[in-house]
Parts: sequence; C-alpha cells; structure tokens
Amino acid sequence: MNKRKILNDPIYGFINIPNDLLFDIIEHRYFQRLRRIKQLGLSDFVYPGALHTRFHHALGAMNLMRRVLNSLEEKGIDISDEERKAGLLAILLHDIGHGPFSHTLEFSLFKKISHEQVSIWMMERLNNEFNGSLDLTIKIFKNQYSRSFFHQLVSSQLDIDRLDYLKRDSFFTGVYEGAIGSERIIKMLNVISEQLVVEEKGIYSIENFLSARRLMYWQVYLHKTAVSAEVMLIKLIERAKKLVQAGRDLMATPALSIFLKRNITTRDFEEDPDILEVYAKLDDSDIWGSIKFWQNHEDIVLRMLSQMLLERRLLGISFSNDEVGRVVTDNLTQKVMNRWKINKEEASFFIKTGFVSNSAYISSGQSIKILRKNGSVVDIAEASDLPNIKAMRQIVKKHYLCAPKSIKQL
Repeated sequence: MNKRKILNDPIYGFINIPNDLLFDIIEHRYFQRLRRIKQLGLSDFVYPGALHTRFHHALGAMNLMRRVLNSLEEKGIDISDEERKAGLLAILLHDIGHGPFSHTLEFSLFKKISHEQVSIWMMERLNNEFNGSLDLTIKIFKNQYSRSFFHQLVSSQLDIDRLDYLKRDSFFTGVYEGAIGSERIIKMLNVISEQLVVEEKGIYSIENFLSARRLMYWQVYLHKTAVSAEVMLIKLIERAKKLVQAGRDLMATPALSIFLKRNITTRDFEEDPDILEVYAKLDDSDIWGSIKFWQNHEDIVLRMLSQMLLERRLLGISFSNDEVGRVVTDNLTQKVMNRWKINKEEASFFIKTGFVSNSAYISSGQSIKILRKNGSVVDIAEASDLPNIKAMRQIVKKHYLCAPKSIKQL
C-alpha cells in the first residue's frame, strides 16, 4: 500500500506524509477522532466559518515542523532521521488529548487533568501498539530530551502550534489581524547550545506575531459572545452531571454517560485502561447529540440551557475592569427565580461571573531569545527599540457577568 500520501490544505497547499509511521498514526482511531473536534469550540457562534477541526490543525503543524527542520538543517544543524521522525510525531500528536469542543470542556468532564496529560497517556498507548516507535517522541513532548529545541518547537512561546493556529484561525474566522508571516519566522529560527533562538533580523516578524496573537485573543478566543456560549455549555454539563449522579434518568451517548456518572480522576485513567478508550470515543457529536435529547427533559434548567444553545439564544454578557459584586449577582438571581418560578440553586445556573486574561508575551520561563549579530543571546523584551513587546508583557484581566438578557434589562 502506498502510504506516501499528499493532502491538500487550504492554508499551505499540498502537504506530504513523509513516512509510513506517520501515515499509520494519522489513520489510527485516536487521531481520526480529531476530525470531529472543532478547533475553536463554539466560536462559530460568532464567526460562522470557524468550523475547522483539530485534525486540520495537527496536519498543518506537522507540515510547518517539516519546514522548520529543513531550514535548520540548511543552517548546519545536525538532525538525525530518528529525531526528524520523532519531532514530526510530537507536533502531530500534541493535541490528541483534546476533548469535545477543545478547551471549553477541558475541566468539566473531569477535574484537574489537562489535555496535555491525556495526550501523554494516548501517546504511551500508541507507543505500545507501535512497538516503542514513539519513545523519542514522548521524551520530546515531555521535555526530557537533551536537545531542548525540539520541545521548544512543540511547546513554547514561539512554537509551531502557535504558528499554525494563528494563521489557520485567522483564515477561517476572517479576522485578518491574526495573519502572521510564518514563512519569514521559520527562516529566522536557529539553534544555539541546543536552544531555539531567532536571528536578530527577524525581530520585527516576532513583534508582529505577538501583536497578532494578542489581537486574536480579544477578537476571537475571548470574544464575549463565545465566552457566553462556553459558559452555558459548561453549566449545562455541570447540570447534567448533577442530575445523573442524583439518580435522575438522562439520555446521553454511551461514552458521555460514563463521564456524567463518574467523577473521573487521574487515578481512574492510570488504573483503568478502559477509561482512556472510552474517552477516545468522545467528540463534539456526543455533546450535540445528547443536547438534542435534553431539550425536552423535564428538568427546567437542563431543558432551557439545551434549547438556548441549540437556538443560539445566549446569555447576555458584559465585561468590566472591576470584579462583579455579590449584591449584583444576588439581585439577578432573585429576578431569575421570580421570572421562571425556580429555586435559588436552579437559578444559579443562569448567572455566572468570572474573568478572562490575556498576555501576549510572558518573559519568565521559556522566553523568546534573540540571536544578535555579535553572537550574544538576549530576551526579546530587552530589545531597546521594541516598546510594544514590553507593553505586551502586561497581563490584562477583564471580569465578566453572564445573565439572561431579559433579566438584565429589568
């Protein structure tokens, strides 16, 4: 069988699958599941074109990794065939642990388990199936390989993940402020002492990259309408779990039912191999399919939230620089109770406060390093003529209040 396939990507054109192992991993059920998980969760409620998937993103990131490694080799960086294969697999699989709607339900189906941890468990399961072929891939992903730049290409403040998702998300949402010159950035990358650096002549491309990321967060990832929809979905799953665990009858897909009935922990994943297999069957369609049943449920909270999401009648949301006071939320809760004749606990599912934050660049930890022409390496924020980058180090926090629009207007 010919496994050297060519895929047509709307962002990069033709993408080659360079070896048999990559093809077999892409064909695996774990990876194919990513076709059914949207990259931007519920952002299509705001941008109708945002229907691309984690499958698209993973393939695009693999393509960029191939280009980066080619560019580094042209600059004299020695990269073995094993390292190349492992690097491509690491970026291909970096999001394989994402659950339904990507980040939206990350801590709703189970607590305190990140998608990165689930990705590691899936990689380890794949490694067993493929007779240890992912040993180096897992080391790179977990930052346990001596050549740190491989991990930095997979996960850092200037990683291939971000290079692809900014360009891809910008394209599918139509928010062109997020467009970046990824080809220019790739050509400016280099390696010094096994650390990833950017050559000094590429510094303005990095400034544009950080600025684009900041704009995409406010205009797309943290758009207030998308935040409202995500809050509603989180509240809906919270209500469904509460009802199921109280013994109420609730129709759901088999995979989702297990995660509603049980409070899954890290120990469950590590001790029960079937849990990971059940999780690997979960995708967006499990949630939407179940919501279509729930829209007719006798529980008013489950019914109303389901109907509102299906019909895109979202909670009203407002952002503020100040934290929302208890008096405001108590007043709104009382209005909801009066309007729909429900109790305080039920009304709480329609009122939500919280905050979102955005920082384009954090200089602590894995910072972006600039290779100056004199051979010195400095943090990009230390460049004296880049005040924008210094400003983007500030964390901007916005508080929000979600409540039914009809109630807020009273």
